[in-house]
Amino acid sequence: MSGNIDKRNRLDKAPFSYQVTKNNTVHIYYNGIQIKILKGKDAAKILEKINMALDEKSVQLILAKITGNFKRGNERNENLKKREIP
Repeated sequence: MSGNIDKRNRLDKAPFSYQVTKNNTVHIYYNGIQIKILKGKDAAKILEKINMALDEKSVQLILAKITGNFKRGNERNENLKKREIP
């Protein structure tokens, strides 16, 4: 499934993780930081895909796809601020 998609092998480090709560809410984390919460049908759909995944890299790819392009927000500004501090 992950064939030629992860060209830089970043998913080998398993940056994504998830946690399922009692009420079937799925919390998705990137390097230990919560980035997305799924509820209801979305949560059930993603859990079904995760359960059908063949290996850990496939799970990582599923989580990466569901989170989308989340790293294009305040992260860039925060990094610039950190660099400017003497």
